[in-house]
This record gives sequence, structure tokens and C-alpha cells, in this order.
Amino acid sequence: MHRIIYNIRMALSLHRLRTLCEVARVGGIIAAAETLHYSPSTVSQQLETLSKEIGAPVIERVGRGVRLTDVGRIAEEHAKELLEAEQRTLAAIEQARQGLAARLTIGVFATAAASLLPVVLQELAQRYPEIIIESEEVEVEDAVEGLRDGRLDCALMLDYPDAPEQWSGDLSVVPIGIDEIHLAVPTGSGLGQGVNLAEMADEDWILSGTATYYGRAMRAACRAAGFDPVVRHRLDATATALALVAAGLGVTFTSDLAKTFNPSQSVDTIRLAKPLQNTIVIVQLPHTLKRPTVLAVHDAFHTAGKSLGLVSLGLAEL
Repeated sequence: MHRIIYNIRMALSLHRLRTLCEVARVGGIIAAAETLHYSPSTVSQQLETLSKEIGAPVIERVGRGVRLTDVGRIAEEHAKELLEAEQRTLAAIEQARQGLAARLTIGVFATAAASLLPVVLQELAQRYPEIIIESEEVEVEDAVEGLRDGRLDCALMLDYPDAPEQWSGDLSVVPIGIDEIHLAVPTGSGLGQGVNLAEMADEDWILSGTATYYGRAMRAACRAAGFDPVVRHRLDATATALALVAAGLGVTFTSDLAKTFNPSQSVDTIRLAKPLQNTIVIVQLPHTLKRPTVLAVHDAFHTAGKSLGLVSLGLAEL
């Protein structure tokens, strides 16, 4: 009888191991899908693929829910060590270098890409020329996915008090500054400064769609003021929305950061009696904060925010 020896080599995906850890942390696929900003089917597919990589199921059905198998619990226990080791390795390598040098990919929202990002890149080019920054415009859901699968090193996001983002426990959120929100109306509207948002209930609105975090947050602000906005034009791009305001087709929200998009001759910016604000935050995996290059990027965004007149929140982690 011939003795057959199987040489098994597993190529485990850190991305799928992160998903397994989140399922274990929150206790189910649906709950994990919500915190990971995935669909439940995507989470299930990732776990199925991980089971194939390992060679045994990592979850099993129990009633209407799931639980980790013995193999899954072992994988989850060691996955935490692997994920932490990945970030510790990057941090240690950077700390051992004589100078700050790395290629970092940052997720940004459109308004920050037009206002904050150019100032940040100039700051870094002067102080740390060997830090190479690549940027990608992303929505919240894509940013969180990009952070977990390693496509993004950190992401600049917005957090609105009227629709706060429920950040997952495995993410680190560092506030950079406050961006105040105003009304943008056609020039000659007759509105004075300090208007109550409730007075705008009968206006035609130009807002981002409900598929975006910004669109949902701005609708929440209107509902808090006592009305549901009549949205005539659903546009995600701030510059396009302001162009329609300039043409007299409705009103929208703008902010201090969005000043770069304002058509100066045909749009008036009106302060609200009850200020609306959003918090600019940098989101990343916790161990990323040990990387000197990432901390340099944080400092550059903080400095850029102050130079643009944003209310500073320091660099304390939320």
C-alpha cells in the first residue's frame, strides 16, 4: 500500500479573517454586515471562501442564526494576532527608518478633495517629501471596506450630529475639525442672516440622494426642523448643486469647506439661526495610528483645517 502524503498550504486572506472576527464580535452575519457596511450575502460569501481556504467550515447554522465552529474559533483567535501583527510590522518598519517614507492611499470625500487635500499635499511635500500620497474619492461604505481590505490606509470622513455614523468598534476615529453648514440660495432672495431652517419648508430643494450619507444626514436635519424637504433635483456633486442654485432652480446646503465651489456672483450663503455642523474625522484601523507616516498625515490635515478657518478639535481619538 502506498502511503500518500498531502502537503497542505493555506493562503489565508486577511480581509476575510477580519470579516470572521467581526461576525464573532457582534454575534451574527446580519449584524456584522451592518457594521462592516456590506450586504449579508457578501459576508456569507467571504466566510464560504474562507472555509474553502482553510479546508473546513468556519461557521455553522444554529436555528435562525450562526455560530463559529471549533475550527472557526481557532481561526478567529489567531486572526486577531495576524491582523495586529500586520499593523505592528508596518509601524515598526517605519519607526526604524531614518526618515518618514511611505506610499499611503487616503480615501476622501469630494469637498475635502477640492479644499483640504491640496493644502495637505503641499504641507507634506515641504516637510516629508518621501511620503507619497495617493487619494481616492469614496463614500462611507466604500471607505470602511477599503480600510478593512487594506486598499486604504486611512479615510477622511464626515460625521453629522443629526445622523451620527455608527462606527464599528474595530475602527479608530480621530476628529480634525468642525465644518459649519449653511444655506445656499439664489442671490436676491431677500433672506437675511440667521434664518430658521423651518422657514425653508416650502422651498424647492437640491440635495444629494438618499444612497449617500450626506443626503441622508441633510434630510434628517430638515426633519429635525419640522419638515420633509421637497427635493426637485437629486445631485451628489456640490459644484453641480450650487450651479443649479445660481440658476434659480432651488436651494441647497453648503459649508465652509465648500466655499471653493460657490459661484460668487449668483449664490448667497446664509447662516442658520440654529447652527448645523459636521465633524471632519480621519478613520483607520487602530494599529495604523502607530505608523509615523499616518500620524504625519493627521498633523497635516489638522494644520490644513486651521489654515482654512475650521474650528480645531485637536488630535484626540474619539
